[in-house]
Amino acid sequence: MSNSDDVDASPAAVGIKLGSTRTVIVSEAPEVDEDGDGAEEMSHRQVVQTLTCLATYDDALTGEERVLYGEDAAREYPDSVQYMLRSGLPEDDERAALTKRFFSTLVEKEGLPTDGGVVYAIPTIDNEAGLDNLAAVIEESGVGSEFVRSYPESLCGAIPAVGDGLEAINEIFLAINLGSTNLEACAYRRGEQLSPFATGAVTGNEVDRRIATYVEEETQRRVNIDRQTAREYKETHADFVDFDPFTDVIQQPGGGSHEFTIEWAVMDAVDEYLDEVVDEVANRFLAELANDYVRLYRQALDRPIVLTGGMACVPGLVEEFETRLSEELDRSIEATAPDRPELAAATGAQRIAERLVRSS
Repeated sequence: MSNSDDVDASPAAVGIKLGSTRTVIVSEAPEVDEDGDGAEEMSHRQVVQTLTCLATYDDALTGEERVLYGEDAAREYPDSVQYMLRSGLPEDDERAALTKRFFSTLVEKEGLPTDGGVVYAIPTIDNEAGLDNLAAVIEESGVGSEFVRSYPESLCGAIPAVGDGLEAINEIFLAINLGSTNLEACAYRRGEQLSPFATGAVTGNEVDRRIATYVEEETQRRVNIDRQTAREYKETHADFVDFDPFTDVIQQPGGGSHEFTIEWAVMDAVDEYLDEVVDEVANRFLAELANDYVRLYRQALDRPIVLTGGMACVPGLVEEFETRLSEELDRSIEATAPDRPELAAATGAQRIAERLVRSS
């Protein structure tokens, strides 16, 4: 980053989503461009996305313990890699220490800006100890010299879906976060969170488990895949619009390989998941919202429901949700999602951080 004697670069604005499957960090690091007639402040957007996992190994030369994180850790040490946020939060001291090590290593290796403001997205989970541990992980990592603040993940994720700025903060809308560890839903009124709802009964992780089970059934128990492979099948092949059967190959114990084709295992799991989401949203979340805020309920349903989270990446899921919820409620429902749901929470958090940096 360049600097100038006359012009000081503004603090960086950083948005963070430490997720159970993936961590995403979006930063807008201002810098000074001195190529023109005078110094002009510019900005550079950096996106870091990696699996939330780590593995350790001993250096072959020095014997010192080394840390790998993300895709490298999952690929090179599948037998010992640790996913420390499987439940969505670092719930105990051991997971908090692992998460802190993972995140601090990520900040250092990726060269993330430390001299600015940080906003991080938090799940709607009633777990004070876990939320406190997450706050400590962020605050002790070295980022956020100006400030560190948290906002609900569903609000952060909805921001890129509603507009190019922070229009969502001044809107009334419903947000549903289709996450790996929880299904979350809430109403927002000018940034205020109303009737927050969360359940761990309907999750992206459960979809992965079902895919693994259904692959075994579809192949007459000749093929067993792990959860990570099941997740890769989901992310690569699940598609409500244009699903195509696909072929894969596994190595047989004792040598040789077995080629197999998957026709229904992936989409059956995703289809069941969506039915369960619609049931939870219609019969639990919306029922509670109507009971607590009937006028807000009516206003919110006249506007598109915002879907966020990793499962919203499945092609056609938003439109299928719209159709199924409309049928369940017997009224026309619209739904929308950000262009990049997997990046949306960190992107929205970064926009909030940028606004706070400018106003500080």
